[in-house]
Amino acid sequence: MSLALAAALLAFTRSARRVALTGSLAAALSAAYVLLYLGWVPVDDPATLMRLQAHAAAVCAGILGLLLFRLLGLLRPAGRARRTVSTIVALMLVAVGAGWLLSPEGALALGTLAEVLMITPAFTGAVRTALRGGRPGWLAVAGVGCMSIAVAGLTWFAFRPEAMPWPLHAATAAAAMGYLSCMTAAMWVRYAYLIDVREVMVHGPSFDPVTRMRSHVETDAMVTEAFARSAREGLPVGVLVVSIGNLQALEQLHGRAAYNHGLFICASRLRRVAPPGVELGRLREDAFLLVMRRPPGPDPLVDLGHQIVRRLMRGVALGTSQDIAALETSRTEWVADVGVGVLIAKPSMKPGTAVAGARAMSRTAWSYATRVAWYDEQARQIAELPLPEPAVR
Repeated sequence: MSLALAAALLAFTRSARRVALTGSLAAALSAAYVLLYLGWVPVDDPATLMRLQAHAAAVCAGILGLLLFRLLGLLRPAGRARRTVSTIVALMLVAVGAGWLLSPEGALALGTLAEVLMITPAFTGAVRTALRGGRPGWLAVAGVGCMSIAVAGLTWFAFRPEAMPWPLHAATAAAAMGYLSCMTAAMWVRYAYLIDVREVMVHGPSFDPVTRMRSHVETDAMVTEAFARSAREGLPVGVLVVSIGNLQALEQLHGRAAYNHGLFICASRLRRVAPPGVELGRLREDAFLLVMRRPPGPDPLVDLGHQIVRRLMRGVALGTSQDIAALETSRTEWVADVGVGVLIAKPSMKPGTAVAGARAMSRTAWSYATRVAWYDEQARQIAELPLPEPAVR
């Protein structure tokens, strides 16, 4: 808990107030929940303590669930946020209100049921975020799993404290510490992301940390080296160019900060989708370059091109302010206009010619439904590369 509060304090001092609120609330509510369930509060009446535990179960689960949804970015758009908040608040009110109409044991059972109903969508949302490649999602999955173990142990202790074996006490304590550790790590990852985004918006696309890729000069050297080795070995080189068609429009509409953020998002997604053995680099203006040495055939390049389109054309909420305190509130929805050019360059082809050809194909692909283009040798022209047909079973 101390680690979570320290991270929250650091985030607050650096103006990341939303991150600080998430961390401090999670730590404080978790501590209050555990103390109440262990009975370490000045309440002598067992019935009153059990009712307080029931209310704490519903309220803490609801608030922590909302904080987790916000941390993972699952409360966007605004309509989804309103529905989610309304549902959780209604469930909390029903659990608290109906608890007074039941016996203390019944109220605690109802609070536990409400807790389970709130933990389930939180776990589902964390899994979905993790499967999309988000590192905070995997931390949240582990955190919610630890929390479930801790809740089970504390609920057993609340109902039958004398019948709880000491190994379960130890497992419950370890799970509670694991939950706070995972949530602290997820918060820190989110905070580090905001710091990176702010640096991107301040420095612009000519600064290497924006894309964390090779600079233009280093990219030219990478291509020259790849084609020189290809000529020595007599093997082709796979070249993919990814062009983003609406970055300039984004800058004109929402400013340079939004442009830098959009460039940063595209580069981050591209790094995650690129398989091992593929080298990445920046081309001037609005394009990225991927080089695959000794490609086994056209199919891996084709599949990679379609994966890039699917990943980069997912909508994203961009910040429009360089102030980190307003980064998560000043948002505009944006979808990258992606075009991918796929080329298997022969060993005799000049590097500049190959890159220029793939870039021309990527710009032509903006007008295609699949957004992927290649050079048709038979027709001797740029053509659309259709999606692969699903296998027939």
